[in-house]
Amino acid sequence: MTLRSTRLSVLDRSSVREGRDHAGALRETLTFAGQAESLGYHRFWVSEHHSVPGVAGSAPAVLAASLAAATRRIRIGTGGVMLPNHRPLIVAEQFGVLAALHPGRIDMGLGRSVAFTGGIRRALGTGTEAADAFPAQVAELLGYFTGDQRVHPGVRAIPGEGLDPAPFILATGEGSAFAADAGLPLVIAPVRGTDEMLRLIERYRARFRPSPWSARPYVVVSMNVAVAATPDAARMLLASEAWANAHARTRGVFPPLSPPEEVAAREMTARERDRFDEAMRGHVHGTEDQVSAELDALLARSAADEILVTLSAFDRGRMLDSYRRLAGIAGLGDGTGYRAGLPGTVGRAGR
Repeated sequence: MTLRSTRLSVLDRSSVREGRDHAGALRETLTFAGQAESLGYHRFWVSEHHSVPGVAGSAPAVLAASLAAATRRIRIGTGGVMLPNHRPLIVAEQFGVLAALHPGRIDMGLGRSVAFTGGIRRALGTGTEAADAFPAQVAELLGYFTGDQRVHPGVRAIPGEGLDPAPFILATGEGSAFAADAGLPLVIAPVRGTDEMLRLIERYRARFRPSPWSARPYVVVSMNVAVAATPDAARMLLASEAWANAHARTRGVFPPLSPPEEVAAREMTARERDRFDEAMRGHVHGTEDQVSAELDALLARSAADEILVTLSAFDRGRMLDSYRRLAGIAGLGDGTGYRAGLPGTVGRAGR
């Protein structure tokens, strides 16, 4: 696999920029989805975060409805809905509505994370133990679409049965084994390093069992990718979110994104500097040639079917330029039918 033969998709968190409000961040996400579609990206996903000042994306299914209505071709979905925060029937109904209104375009990325603080978990009516029920919740959720839901006999999601929002499992660690046993596509990031990610992908493929949703293993690697005219310019694109992560790790609050020039000039404590340097590591960034070589090397090792790209830069113009440069080196074309014939259109998912 190479970059020029692999699907590229986008994950956007509706990050808030310093001096802007949450409504503006959501409107920017709507605009960005249309731009990603015109560049030829395959899907556009949004995330779920609660009570985070620097992230406006709190209700991904609601946002996905607006995104699907504002675009024509690009697949729309979630990366992801955190299922422990929700009842499976409600999620099935939400995605049933989306799939009924936008057939063949809806993805249902599902995660098992619970909220970061005890206060938010209490407000959501859940706890850390709720993550343990994730496999059972997924089975119940998918059963509303296949007609094989056994937890609540006689209960149906309307609309639901017969519709086909494509399910994906967002996983780290043991989550990859669950995705394999359930026969579902896997979305994975190198959170614990590339070698560990590759080991989990290999295990996923080895134990994968075909299902009505996917006839074969399907791997999506999620990466922060920044492309610019120079390596330093690409690195600067990562600085704003890296500082927000460092701030969150040291002060407990993920703030709106600051200009990278301010981040570079900031006098950080030793602990902040350690967290910032940690947040800056493990991403793909550089010029077109550098990024192309690094992603080709990753694809050669992972044989991933798709790369899910994310970049939360302060300057949206520079961020869009990065996505444009990446589309160029990947040869995405004009977005009128991006790589529709690639392997991966399997099972019910219509990928």
